[in-house]
Amino acid sequence: MEKEDALNALAALGQETRLDVFRLLVRSGKEGVTAGAIANALEVRPNTLSTHLGALSRSGLVQAERDGRSIHYRADLDTMQVLVTYLLQDCCGGNPELCLPIASMASKAGCGGGSGC
Repeated sequence: MEKEDALNALAALGQETRLDVFRLLVRSGKEGVTAGAIANALEVRPNTLSTHLGALSRSGLVQAERDGRSIHYRADLDTMQVLVTYLLQDCCGGNPELCLPIASMASKAGCGGGSGC
């Protein structure tokens, strides 16, 4: 991952509604959620949500797939994993064993670090 890509992803997540959308999509798994369902769940106006989904999509953190008249949005966990790896690639001055507590927290949170979370 390039620095600019990391900055774009972090900027996209650095806004309250977009972070809430991303977390909702992570919880929804591979099935994804329609924009209408996201708007209802988070009590966000559809036109506002569209702007947020656009920012998340441009950052690569969210993928959209058309299903008839609906569009299902999914969190791109591969991109999130690449982002976290980028942030930790020089972890602890070349002593990756010192980063094990971070990996342990991810496992306890229900995500083993793979795209099948």
